Amino acid sequence: MTAEEARTITPAARLRGELRVPGDKSISHRALMLALLAEGESHITAAGDGADIRSTAGIVARLGATVERVREDGRTVDYRVISPGVDHLRQPDGALDCGNSGTSLRLFSGILAGLPISATLDGDASLRSRPVARIVEPLRLMGATVAGRDGDALPPVSVTGRSPLRPIDYRTAVPSAQVKSAILFAALRADGRTTVREAVATRDHTERMLRARGIAVERIVEADGSVTISLDGGGRVLPVDERVPGDASGAAFWLVAGAIHPDAALRIFDVGVNPTRRAIIDILRAMGAKIDERITSPAADDGVGEPTATLTIRSSRLTAIDLSPVDVASAIDEIPILCLAATQATGTTHIRGAGELRHKESDRLAGIQAGLSALGADIRVDGDDITITGPTPLTGGPTDSLDDHRLAMTFAIAGLVAGGSTRVARPGSASISYPGFFTEIERLRA
Repeated sequence: MTAEEARTITPAARLRGELRVPGDKSISHRALMLALLAEGESHITAAGDGADIRSTAGIVARLGATVERVREDGRTVDYRVISPGVDHLRQPDGALDCGNSGTSLRLFSGILAGLPISATLDGDASLRSRPVARIVEPLRLMGATVAGRDGDALPPVSVTGRSPLRPIDYRTAVPSAQVKSAILFAALRADGRTTVREAVATRDHTERMLRARGIAVERIVEADGSVTISLDGGGRVLPVDERVPGDASGAAFWLVAGAIHPDAALRIFDVGVNPTRRAIIDILRAMGAKIDERITSPAADDGVGEPTATLTIRSSRLTAIDLSPVDVASAIDEIPILCLAATQATGTTHIRGAGELRHKESDRLAGIQAGLSALGADIRVDGDDITITGPTPLTGGPTDSLDDHRLAMTFAIAGLVAGGSTRVARPGSASISYPGFFTEIERLRA
């Protein structure tokens, strides 16, 4: 195995420092897509610069917008996007490459559904294994022609749009911000009012960002936690200037690193603390993590804009926690690093209803069990449930990221507290969402 194929992490004597994480991945994707739909010039500041965001930027350009990188620092990038507007986008020549980005594939499917365009959305081998039936069904109900591979189950996805689309009232089978957003993007081109119903709330970046661009979106949270989102088609998306907050999912790795390391003090600036994204912060606090939160930019009362905060984490004594399927849905991307936290918590942690993790960049349930078990953790997976008993001293050993960025970063953080050397196979996947992650590790341990 070459140096490029694996990375060795040794224990850190201490963790100290201040940092900024890459711009929020979910918001960066949506900002670029909405800039495509808005006629005129949009500016996006501090977007994430991972490979997934670059895939979205490339597709925006292929569909007819001018996309200029006006500043970059290896971690974030500022974009200037000039679009001819949704009515003047162009037919792409050849397939649109989504790389490893499921967000790009699913949300662009919704955009294309309402355009007089035929296009195919494709990606790498990992993306080709990710399910798409959950977007094919609602987009077909709206009148678009949509097809996937293997009985519409897998990418590539071909879309022939229709304008106007039919409005629908649709209940998602599995809570998914990507499915919801694909339908809402298509709903912009529907002749009437489209409603999406979710059993539990998913991240609401799409709703906030549409409102900021002149689209009236109604979002009602019921007493049982279910959510109804509605919008009327035909509205014009306006160009705006957007500053992207730091990615809460990226910050989660440092929050856990600081909490489980015996000598740590880390400060993370301008992290997005949207109520539908901050579950990892609240879960870690419930486990006993010493997280200080100072709000730096509050959200508007009308649900427009994203709140941010500076977070400070110090070494903590963690206790086990029980997470329901609703809790899991609210922190789905952070479950791998949360599993590492649980290995160092006193008691038995139960994480229930995590089956959605089998359909990410890898089978994350299998990957996290294999990797943490290799380091000595007491972790079991039974169906869609995870059980972890701690605290367990970790011992360095071989782990495999499965080319999944969240697994690569989880095992690297584990290496900071494990005895001996931890080998992370295929570490380059971290650049999907967090370019410079391993450089940051070395800086904070120095």
